[in-house]
Amino acid sequence: MDQAVLASGEGKKIFFLYPHSVIRDEMLDVLIMAGFETYTSADSGRVLRLLEKFPGSILFINIDERFTEKEWEAYIRSIQERDATKDSLIGILSYNQDTKLMQKYLMEMRIQCGYIQLKLGVQASTKIILDALAANEARGRRKYIRAVCEDDTHATLNFKDYNQMFHGKILDISSVGIAARIEKLGEKAPNTVLKGVQLKLHGSLVMIDAIIMGKRQDDNDVYILLFDPNRLTRESKLAIHHYIKQCLQKYIDNLKV
Repeated sequence: MDQAVLASGEGKKIFFLYPHSVIRDEMLDVLIMAGFETYTSADSGRVLRLLEKFPGSILFINIDERFTEKEWEAYIRSIQERDATKDSLIGILSYNQDTKLMQKYLMEMRIQCGYIQLKLGVQASTKIILDALAANEARGRRKYIRAVCEDDTHATLNFKDYNQMFHGKILDISSVGIAARIEKLGEKAPNTVLKGVQLKLHGSLVMIDAIIMGKRQDDNDVYILLFDPNRLTRESKLAIHHYIKQCLQKYIDNLKV
């Protein structure tokens, strides 16, 4: 089941249409680390259908690509005027610093999520987007995103406990922990620490210490494990969030709309 499951309160889906490379390569990981459910698309027609399916979503558009200024204006007005998509919130991404163009989008077309000048640099642009998302309550009540990876055969873990090697299948993952099926591990007291757990996340290896919180009531082989935050390196955090980003994108790419 490839899907994105949101933890701790529903938020808004955030789409980037024709994102610049700096968005894909750097900014998305930061947004996902901050708890925002973020996707990219290179299909303007599909994005319209996604906005219909998920009312109230946020769309950031790279107006430097694909269409002319007039075509982009018509596209955005169609979103604003159609009943099925008019609740969408729109932001503009561009290297164009033309003041008249900015005023048209901000004052005439009244886009809600700002005109982000990418020439300001990735850090400044990221902060502006984070502020816009916070102002529009894009995260909802959730603190983090949990991505389901049950069907990903490359999402596994292994560790040694009392000189015995255990292997498991990761079922879902968030920035704070995982649910995993680990057969023959048996009973473990809550707060038991598993040292040196190796996560295999579709090609990335991440070493963590994990704290057992308990089992799922409907399956005694499924354990809820929290990452020990004192043992989680910055590199490990980035690898985990990058994998979550991959899971989210796979979900939206496979969605039939």
